[in-house]
Amino acid sequence: MSDQGYFGQYGGSFIPEILYSSQQELLKHYREAMADPSFIAKVKQEMQQYSGRPTPLTFCANLTEQMGGAQIYLKREDLNHSGAHKMNNVIGQGLLTKRMGKKRVIAETGAGQHGVATALISARLGLECTIYMGAHDIERQYPNVFWMKQLGATVIPVTTGSQTLTDALDEALRDWTSSYEDTHYLIGTSCGCEPFPEMVAGFQSVIGEEVKEQAMAQFGAMPDKIYACVGGGSNACGIMLPFVGTETELIGIEAGGRGDGIGEHAMRFNNDQAKFGISQGYATKFIQDDQGQLAPTHSISAGLDYVGVSPILADLADRGLVRMTSANDEEVIAALKTMIRAEGIIPALESSHAIAGGLREAAELDSSQRIVINISGRGDKDIFTIAKALDDQPFNDFLRSYLAQGK
Repeated sequence: MSDQGYFGQYGGSFIPEILYSSQQELLKHYREAMADPSFIAKVKQEMQQYSGRPTPLTFCANLTEQMGGAQIYLKREDLNHSGAHKMNNVIGQGLLTKRMGKKRVIAETGAGQHGVATALISARLGLECTIYMGAHDIERQYPNVFWMKQLGATVIPVTTGSQTLTDALDEALRDWTSSYEDTHYLIGTSCGCEPFPEMVAGFQSVIGEEVKEQAMAQFGAMPDKIYACVGGGSNACGIMLPFVGTETELIGIEAGGRGDGIGEHAMRFNNDQAKFGISQGYATKFIQDDQGQLAPTHSISAGLDYVGVSPILADLADRGLVRMTSANDEEVIAALKTMIRAEGIIPALESSHAIAGGLREAAELDSSQRIVINISGRGDKDIFTIAKALDDQPFNDFLRSYLAQGK
């Protein structure tokens, strides 16, 4: 990374002048905090005592036998408090907010896991909390919205554009331009202006650091391959960055959606529709239409339909240090069903993309090889989407019956 927050040609700070002083203040406090052993110790303490780290590295004996290839391990970020990797980052940024003397946080969320995690840490630290969420995402992730509200957060539906994560991020940025004096923008993914990509990836790197220790303890070697889903990129950065430059191959799996056309997927790599661009405060690969405007996206998972991607991952992919592939909606549902039945683990739809990519390649590998799939979150939040995808009529009948009772 350069001094200006660039990762190769990606990153940087392309923000309104009104935000410059706030961004510089954040950068100063972040640098000081990272050099303060007492702050680092407090972050680690909260991760352990509040969130429940370290999360396990789980061997999948049944799935390994079923696939007949590589030995399959899961990094269990679904076992964090709040059920996803998002808690790692909000603990760090929440404590940084208190250190800066700010009283309020704002956040954007797609699948809702970052929103819930932000609301949780805000309640714990006594911060006012506002969450921006696309109206379409609210419909398919309402259980998370319910808990955000119970935790005292204000949830603001975003009805512009595609009404998903991209639009929620735009609205959060607009809020920050008018509230920066007392508000910290607690961004949930490794995107945005400096220092957000570095900061989010840094707090999330605890995932990969734990995998290193656990792999050596459990099988005495580093994994041969690591798989992670890629939306904005926080969970992928978290598990991959500690392995950059090692012999472990790093594979990211994007949302292949339901087709190759504009608005049918969210692939920023291996795709002619994704081009270099500048938007939302930084430079990266964005899916764009013929006029260079940000294009609509689709994914069965609310957390992977972001139009851009972390500048860190864009640079690593350009340098050949991360290999990017994708999984379509049908593959994702099939992978989720396989994981549930084989191992008794219910992954999020986001994580199921990583599972689909990992299982697709595991059978072609040697039995002496070991792969790790990052289970970035659990699937409770996706019950309505999954039930619809599986055409589960008893579940639909239950909902109609419950609503008819008027309770």
